[in-house]
Amino acid sequence: MSERATAPPMFNVQIDGVWRQFPKGTRVIEACEQAGSYVPHYCYHKKLSSPGNCRMCLIEMGMPKLGPDRKPELGADGKPVINWMLRPQISCAQDIAEGMGVRTNSPLAKECQRGVMEFLLINHPLDCPICDQAGECLLQEFSVEYGTAESRFLENKVKKPKNVVLGPRVTLDDERCILCSRCIRFCQEIAKDDVLGFVDRGSHTVLTAHPGKRLENNYSLNTVDICPVGALTSSDFRFKMRVWFLKETKSICTSCATGCNTLIGTREDIIYRQTPRQNDAVNSCWMCDYGRLHFSYLESEKRLLEPRISSGEKLAAVNWKTAITQAALQLRQFSGWEIAVVASGRMTNEELWLTAQIARLLGVQFIDIVPRTGPSDDILLSADRNPNSNGARLLLQLASEPGAKLPALAEAAKSGQVKALVALGENPLAFGISTEQLAQLPAFIVMDILSNVATEHATVLLPASGFAEKRGSMINGKGRLQRLNRAVRPPGTARDDWEILRDLLQALGGGNAIYSIEDVFRQMSDAVPQFAGLSLSKIGDPGAHVMQLEESPPTEKPSDEAKIEEGASAQSQRRNEKST
Repeated sequence: MSERATAPPMFNVQIDGVWRQFPKGTRVIEACEQAGSYVPHYCYHKKLSSPGNCRMCLIEMGMPKLGPDRKPELGADGKPVINWMLRPQISCAQDIAEGMGVRTNSPLAKECQRGVMEFLLINHPLDCPICDQAGECLLQEFSVEYGTAESRFLENKVKKPKNVVLGPRVTLDDERCILCSRCIRFCQEIAKDDVLGFVDRGSHTVLTAHPGKRLENNYSLNTVDICPVGALTSSDFRFKMRVWFLKETKSICTSCATGCNTLIGTREDIIYRQTPRQNDAVNSCWMCDYGRLHFSYLESEKRLLEPRISSGEKLAAVNWKTAITQAALQLRQFSGWEIAVVASGRMTNEELWLTAQIARLLGVQFIDIVPRTGPSDDILLSADRNPNSNGARLLLQLASEPGAKLPALAEAAKSGQVKALVALGENPLAFGISTEQLAQLPAFIVMDILSNVATEHATVLLPASGFAEKRGSMINGKGRLQRLNRAVRPPGTARDDWEILRDLLQALGGGNAIYSIEDVFRQMSDAVPQFAGLSLSKIGDPGAHVMQLEESPPTEKPSDEAKIEEGASAQSQRRNEKST
């Protein structure tokens, strides 16, 4: 145990004339980046093994010059004299060593970078104006910074396949591929789906799927993220929007309990894509396709756009003040044991806190959330499809597992004991209450974003906001508190959920001095020990670990995906040792 806790030894390395120290095991390219000397690269990715096949990261390297006594010769500064190698070396596939010297900006290194760029551009099409990757393409950037302005290539370019459908979500333009093999290594090492490979030789080498296979695993779109050029494209995002028009908002995925960190790309209140944001404590650099593409329902034709109240046989549109007042009047008619509240594991902590305050004010005894489960994997996708089950357990103080009270609640509604039902983002038909029973309820208050069969029987209908239309916080399946940020505005007159619940709480006679979502979080931090000393701003982009779960150890264990990465790194190091 003590050996594992021992810090790795530090090596002295000279980078561009300056001596620095780095821990043993640091790759040369990583040491250069930490020293502020960026080395251009294509095939290298910090979460994958290093094949060293693009040659863009060539640098000048040397080792200490040894004297007759086999000890390093020291210069006037007391540092080892570097014996520079005649040939350039790749910096991505080997680790630092004691006394190593590196030059990233020498004439030799710059000439190598220009030469590699010239070779990469020989057969590359000049289609930047129509390429999806334009604006975030490493080939564009490096050709300007490290290449030349003209081409000496006079022969015809080699033509390669275009618009190749590799799978249901990924489309390939093979003529743009620079053979970096990132996508191949990702499928092998992370997704564990060895489906991609190179065929043919020389300038005619192309990327393709193995015969009889398709790139259709649940992580296929990560290959688009790590592709440094426009070869692999998202079929969903393809030709829809220029990336420099997109506003990127840091948020989290709400499709399961993992809570992958994301960047939501939007323009004019329309979501065009979601991409993973690095957080090594949660999702590393990846996210699953299921969560990535789960946002189109926010633009559904079934969106609820205005508050409504029951007027005879139909729902009539009203303003927000009238709707909230009517909801409060209906709830006041009944005692606590006649009211049931069905919250949601997809609600934020702030919304759940206000829900708990409403239930406490009314004396509600029936309160629960609807559990959601689905198939999981050993990478990121969780079996718990609710993103905030832990927040619901903590703030609603559920004594049993989520959903345990729902059968009794449905039976109470059937017997007539429950006369007022508050459904917050959930459909009562999903846990045993029929449409006939809903129609007979004296008070059925619904807060949701989409219309369904149940909403037609609501006595008060309150249009809410989707995950990308509001702010708040959630606790993922491993107990990490993370922020949800607003990327687009809700349609119509739909409002942020916490504001609806705040107004309802105030109409019922409570919830004073709440003017912002920060005020709600402040109340939680004062009352809930897990949030003590925190605020929405203090959570930060990486989040904060606030709950110690029974299945979790005192310190965070590496995820299965992280273990895969460690294995890939170890495999790469073994290959390096053999080559040297």
